[in-house]
Amino acid sequence: MNQPAAMGDFLRKRRAALTPEDVGLMDYGTRRVPGLRREEVAMLAGVSVTYYARLEQGQHVNASDAVIDSLVRALALTEVERKHLSDLSGGKNRRAGTSRSRPDNVRPGTKRLIDYMGAVPAVVLGRHTEVLAWNQAGHRLVASHLDFHAPDTPSQRPNMTRMLFLDEATRSLYPHWRSEASRAVASLRLLSGRFSDDTGLAALVGELILRSPEFGTMWAEHPVENCMSGIKALNHPQIGSLDLGFEVLTMPDDSGHRIITSRTRQHPTARPPSPSPACSGRR
Repeated sequence: MNQPAAMGDFLRKRRAALTPEDVGLMDYGTRRVPGLRREEVAMLAGVSVTYYARLEQGQHVNASDAVIDSLVRALALTEVERKHLSDLSGGKNRRAGTSRSRPDNVRPGTKRLIDYMGAVPAVVLGRHTEVLAWNQAGHRLVASHLDFHAPDTPSQRPNMTRMLFLDEATRSLYPHWRSEASRAVASLRLLSGRFSDDTGLAALVGELILRSPEFGTMWAEHPVENCMSGIKALNHPQIGSLDLGFEVLTMPDDSGHRIITSRTRQHPTARPPSPSPACSGRR
Protein backbone atom coordinates (compact mmCIF):
# COMPACT_ATOMS: atom_id res chain seq x y z
CA MET A 1 0.00 0.00 0.00
CA ASN A 2 1.07 3.61 -0.61
CA GLN A 3 1.87 4.63 2.96
CA PRO A 4 2.61 8.33 2.34
CA ALA A 5 -0.74 8.67 0.54
CA ALA A 6 -2.50 6.78 3.33
CA MET A 7 -0.87 9.03 5.92
CA GLY A 8 -2.05 12.11 4.04
CA ASP A 9 -5.57 10.73 3.84
CA PHE A 10 -5.57 9.95 7.56
CA LEU A 11 -4.41 13.46 8.48
CA ARG A 12 -7.03 15.09 6.24
CA LYS A 13 -9.83 13.00 7.71
CA ARG A 14 -8.82 13.79 11.30
CA ARG A 15 -8.36 17.50 10.54
CA ALA A 16 -11.82 17.65 8.95
CA ALA A 17 -13.37 16.06 12.06
CA LEU A 18 -12.19 18.83 14.42
CA THR A 19 -13.57 22.28 15.13
CA PRO A 20 -11.51 25.21 16.42
CA GLU A 21 -13.29 24.89 19.75
CA ASP A 22 -12.09 21.28 20.03
CA VAL A 23 -8.47 22.44 20.18
CA GLY A 24 -8.90 25.73 22.02
CA LEU A 25 -8.84 28.10 19.03
CA MET A 26 -11.13 31.01 18.26
CA ASP A 27 -13.44 30.60 15.29
CA TYR A 28 -13.69 33.71 13.17
CA GLY A 29 -16.70 33.30 10.92
CA THR A 30 -18.04 30.75 8.45
CA ARG A 31 -15.68 28.20 6.92
CA ARG A 32 -15.93 26.99 3.35
CA VAL A 33 -15.14 23.42 4.39
CA PRO A 34 -15.60 21.70 7.75
CA GLY A 35 -12.73 21.15 10.15
CA LEU A 36 -9.50 22.91 10.95
CA ARG A 37 -7.42 24.70 8.37
CA ARG A 38 -3.98 23.37 7.46
CA GLU A 39 -2.46 26.54 8.86
CA GLU A 40 -4.11 25.91 12.23
CA VAL A 41 -2.87 22.33 12.47
CA ALA A 42 0.64 23.40 11.47
CA MET A 43 0.62 26.12 14.14
CA LEU A 44 -0.62 23.72 16.83
CA ALA A 45 1.99 21.12 15.83
CA GLY A 46 4.82 23.63 15.62
CA VAL A 47 5.74 22.81 12.02
CA SER A 48 5.72 24.93 8.89
CA VAL A 49 2.58 25.11 6.79
CA THR A 50 4.59 23.93 3.78
CA TYR A 51 5.87 20.86 5.63
CA TYR A 52 2.41 19.94 6.91
CA ALA A 53 0.89 20.44 3.45
CA ARG A 54 3.47 18.03 2.03
CA LEU A 55 2.47 15.45 4.65
CA GLU A 56 -1.18 15.71 3.62
CA GLN A 57 -0.22 15.50 -0.04
CA GLY A 58 1.68 12.25 0.49
CA GLN A 59 5.03 13.81 -0.39
CA HIS A 60 6.82 13.08 2.87
CA VAL A 61 7.87 9.86 4.58
CA ASN A 62 9.85 8.97 7.69
CA ALA A 63 8.44 11.69 9.91
CA SER A 64 10.34 11.84 13.19
CA ASP A 65 8.90 10.75 16.51
CA ALA A 66 8.86 14.39 17.59
CA VAL A 67 6.73 15.35 14.58
CA ILE A 68 4.38 12.43 15.18
CA ASP A 69 3.96 13.46 18.82
CA SER A 70 3.25 17.04 17.77
CA LEU A 71 0.60 15.91 15.27
CA VAL A 72 -0.97 13.67 17.90
CA ARG A 73 -1.38 16.66 20.22
CA ALA A 74 -2.56 19.01 17.48
CA LEU A 75 -5.21 16.60 16.18
CA ALA A 76 -6.18 15.21 19.59
CA LEU A 77 -5.51 11.64 18.44
CA THR A 78 -6.11 8.59 20.59
CA GLU A 79 -3.32 6.20 21.48
CA VAL A 80 -4.56 3.74 18.84
CA GLU A 81 -4.57 6.51 16.23
CA ARG A 82 -1.08 7.54 17.30
CA LYS A 83 0.22 4.02 16.69
CA HIS A 84 -1.51 3.95 13.30
CA LEU A 85 0.01 7.31 12.32
CA SER A 86 3.43 6.07 13.42
CA ASP A 87 3.03 2.94 11.29
CA LEU A 88 1.99 5.03 8.28
CA SER A 89 4.91 7.43 8.70
CA GLY A 90 7.46 4.70 8.00
CA GLY A 91 11.01 5.04 9.27
CA LYS A 92 12.05 2.71 12.07
CA ASN A 93 8.43 1.82 12.75
CA ARG A 94 7.90 0.28 9.32
CA ARG A 95 8.09 -3.49 9.33
CA ALA A 96 10.46 -4.93 6.81
CA GLY A 97 9.77 -8.01 4.76
CA THR A 98 6.04 -8.15 5.30
CA SER A 99 5.18 -8.91 1.67
CA ARG A 100 3.65 -12.35 1.41
CA SER A 101 2.72 -14.39 -1.61
CA ARG A 102 2.52 -17.80 0.09
CA PRO A 103 -0.49 -18.84 2.18
CA ASP A 104 -0.15 -18.52 5.93
CA ASN A 105 -0.62 -21.46 8.30
CA VAL A 106 -1.67 -21.78 11.91
CA ARG A 107 0.95 -23.05 14.33
CA PRO A 108 0.20 -26.63 15.54
CA GLY A 109 0.32 -25.49 19.16
CA THR A 110 -2.29 -22.80 18.50
CA LYS A 111 -4.54 -25.35 16.80
CA ARG A 112 -4.23 -27.71 19.77
CA LEU A 113 -5.01 -24.85 22.14
CA ILE A 114 -8.34 -23.95 20.53
CA ASP A 115 -9.28 -27.64 20.23
CA TYR A 116 -8.70 -28.05 23.98
CA MET A 117 -11.07 -25.15 24.62
CA GLY A 118 -13.97 -27.47 23.84
CA ALA A 119 -17.29 -25.65 24.21
CA VAL A 120 -15.68 -22.21 24.11
CA PRO A 121 -15.98 -20.88 20.52
CA ALA A 122 -12.56 -19.95 19.12
CA VAL A 123 -11.38 -18.80 15.68
CA VAL A 124 -7.79 -18.14 14.59
CA LEU A 125 -7.42 -15.34 12.05
CA GLY A 126 -4.40 -14.52 9.92
CA ARG A 127 -3.22 -11.03 9.07
CA HIS A 128 -5.64 -10.89 6.10
CA THR A 129 -8.56 -11.75 8.45
CA GLU A 130 -8.64 -15.20 6.80
CA VAL A 131 -9.68 -18.13 9.00
CA LEU A 132 -6.61 -20.27 9.67
CA ALA A 133 -8.43 -22.59 12.07
CA TRP A 134 -11.49 -22.86 14.28
CA ASN A 135 -12.77 -25.34 16.79
CA GLN A 136 -16.15 -27.02 16.47
CA ALA A 137 -17.89 -24.45 18.65
CA GLY A 138 -16.33 -21.53 16.77
CA HIS A 139 -17.36 -22.98 13.42
CA ARG A 140 -20.94 -23.53 14.56
CA LEU A 141 -21.15 -20.00 15.91
CA VAL A 142 -19.85 -17.92 12.99
CA ALA A 143 -20.02 -20.10 9.85
CA SER A 144 -22.14 -23.21 10.29
CA HIS A 145 -23.14 -22.96 6.61
CA LEU A 146 -19.54 -23.63 5.54
CA ASP A 147 -17.45 -26.81 5.54
CA PHE A 148 -15.66 -27.24 8.87
CA HIS A 149 -12.46 -28.26 7.06
CA ALA A 150 -12.41 -25.24 4.70
CA PRO A 151 -9.56 -23.50 6.61
CA ASP A 152 -7.31 -26.53 5.98
CA THR A 153 -7.08 -25.66 2.26
CA PRO A 154 -5.63 -22.18 1.59
CA SER A 155 -7.64 -21.64 -1.59
CA GLN A 156 -10.91 -22.39 0.26
CA ARG A 157 -10.28 -20.46 3.46
CA PRO A 158 -13.14 -18.23 4.56
CA ASN A 159 -12.23 -14.59 5.10
CA MET A 160 -14.19 -12.95 7.89
CA THR A 161 -14.12 -9.44 6.42
CA ARG A 162 -15.05 -10.62 2.93
CA MET A 163 -17.88 -12.73 4.34
CA LEU A 164 -19.18 -9.84 6.44
CA PHE A 165 -19.65 -7.72 3.33
CA LEU A 166 -20.31 -10.26 0.57
CA ASP A 167 -21.85 -13.36 2.18
CA GLU A 168 -25.56 -13.06 2.92
CA ALA A 169 -25.54 -15.81 5.56
CA THR A 170 -22.84 -13.98 7.51
CA ARG A 171 -24.54 -10.58 7.15
CA SER A 172 -27.77 -12.03 8.51
CA LEU A 173 -25.97 -13.15 11.69
CA TYR A 174 -25.65 -9.56 12.85
CA PRO A 175 -28.84 -7.61 13.61
CA HIS A 176 -26.60 -4.56 14.05
CA TRP A 177 -24.60 -5.25 10.92
CA ARG A 178 -23.37 -1.71 10.31
CA SER A 179 -21.78 -1.52 13.74
CA GLU A 180 -20.02 -4.85 13.17
CA ALA A 181 -18.93 -3.83 9.66
CA SER A 182 -17.55 -0.49 10.88
CA ARG A 183 -15.53 -2.26 13.53
CA ALA A 184 -14.15 -4.70 10.95
CA VAL A 185 -13.09 -1.92 8.59
CA ALA A 186 -11.43 0.01 11.42
CA SER A 187 -9.47 -3.10 12.41
CA LEU A 188 -8.44 -3.72 8.79
CA ARG A 189 -7.17 -0.14 8.58
CA LEU A 190 -4.85 -0.84 11.51
CA LEU A 191 -3.56 -4.00 9.85
CA SER A 192 -2.93 -2.15 6.59
CA GLY A 193 -0.74 0.33 8.43
CA ARG A 194 1.10 -2.29 10.42
CA PHE A 195 1.76 -4.62 7.46
CA SER A 196 2.27 -1.97 4.81
CA ASP A 197 4.00 -4.19 2.24
CA ASP A 198 1.64 -7.15 2.44
CA THR A 199 0.38 -7.68 -1.11
CA GLY A 200 -2.36 -10.07 0.00
CA LEU A 201 -3.80 -7.51 2.38
CA ALA A 202 -3.72 -4.85 -0.32
CA ALA A 203 -5.47 -7.24 -2.72
CA LEU A 204 -8.24 -7.90 -0.18
CA VAL A 205 -8.86 -4.19 0.31
CA GLY A 206 -8.89 -3.60 -3.45
CA GLU A 207 -11.34 -6.45 -4.01
CA LEU A 208 -13.74 -5.22 -1.35
CA ILE A 209 -13.64 -1.63 -2.61
CA LEU A 210 -14.60 -2.90 -6.08
CA ARG A 211 -17.27 -5.37 -4.96
CA SER A 212 -18.87 -3.57 -2.02
CA PRO A 213 -19.87 0.11 -2.16
CA GLU A 214 -20.56 -0.09 1.59
CA PHE A 215 -17.00 -1.16 2.26
CA GLY A 216 -15.65 1.55 -0.03
CA THR A 217 -17.58 4.25 1.81
CA MET A 218 -16.44 3.04 5.23
CA TRP A 219 -12.83 2.62 4.09
CA ALA A 220 -12.74 6.17 2.72
CA GLU A 221 -13.53 7.53 6.19
CA HIS A 222 -10.22 6.03 7.43
CA PRO A 223 -11.59 4.67 10.72
CA VAL A 224 -9.11 3.25 13.24
CA GLU A 225 -10.00 0.94 16.09
CA ASN A 226 -8.21 -1.75 18.06
CA CYS A 227 -11.09 -3.64 19.63
CA MET A 228 -9.70 -6.29 21.95
CA SER A 229 -12.90 -7.14 23.80
CA GLY A 230 -16.54 -6.20 23.92
CA ILE A 231 -20.11 -7.34 23.36
CA LYS A 232 -21.98 -7.89 20.13
CA ALA A 233 -25.41 -9.23 19.25
CA LEU A 234 -26.01 -12.24 17.01
CA ASN A 235 -29.11 -13.69 15.42
CA HIS A 236 -27.99 -17.30 14.99
CA PRO A 237 -30.02 -19.52 12.61
CA GLN A 238 -30.01 -22.50 15.02
CA ILE A 239 -29.61 -20.95 18.46
CA GLY A 240 -31.57 -17.71 18.12
CA SER A 241 -30.75 -14.31 19.58
CA LEU A 242 -27.51 -14.03 21.53
CA ASP A 243 -25.44 -11.52 23.38
CA LEU A 244 -21.86 -12.42 22.52
CA GLY A 245 -18.95 -11.37 24.69
CA PHE A 246 -15.62 -11.68 22.88
CA GLU A 247 -11.89 -11.42 23.60
CA VAL A 248 -9.12 -11.05 21.01
CA LEU A 249 -5.78 -12.64 21.88
CA THR A 250 -2.89 -11.47 19.67
CA MET A 251 0.09 -13.73 19.19
CA PRO A 252 3.30 -12.20 20.61
CA ASP A 253 5.31 -12.90 17.44
CA ASP A 254 5.15 -10.91 14.18
CA SER A 255 2.72 -13.29 12.49
CA GLY A 256 -0.34 -11.09 12.92
CA HIS A 257 -2.34 -14.13 14.07
CA ARG A 258 -5.23 -13.52 16.46
CA ILE A 259 -7.44 -15.88 18.44
CA ILE A 260 -11.01 -14.67 18.87
CA THR A 261 -12.81 -16.36 21.73
CA SER A 262 -16.47 -15.91 22.56
CA ARG A 263 -18.72 -16.17 25.56
CA THR A 264 -22.42 -16.57 24.83
CA ARG A 265 -25.71 -16.71 26.65
CA GLN A 266 -29.11 -16.93 25.06
CA HIS A 267 -31.73 -14.17 25.30
CA PRO A 268 -35.34 -14.09 24.14
CA THR A 269 -34.66 -11.00 22.04
CA ALA A 270 -31.54 -9.50 20.53
CA ARG A 271 -30.24 -6.35 22.17
CA PRO A 272 -27.93 -3.71 20.73
CA PRO A 273 -24.27 -4.33 21.53
CA SER A 274 -23.17 -2.41 24.61
CA PRO A 275 -20.22 -0.01 24.27
CA SER A 276 -17.04 -1.53 25.63
CA PRO A 277 -14.21 0.60 27.07
CA ALA A 278 -11.76 -1.96 25.64
CA CYS A 279 -12.82 -0.97 22.11
CA SER A 280 -10.61 2.10 21.80
CA GLY A 281 -10.27 4.41 18.80
CA ARG A 282 -12.62 6.23 16.47
CA ARG A 283 -14.74 4.84 13.68
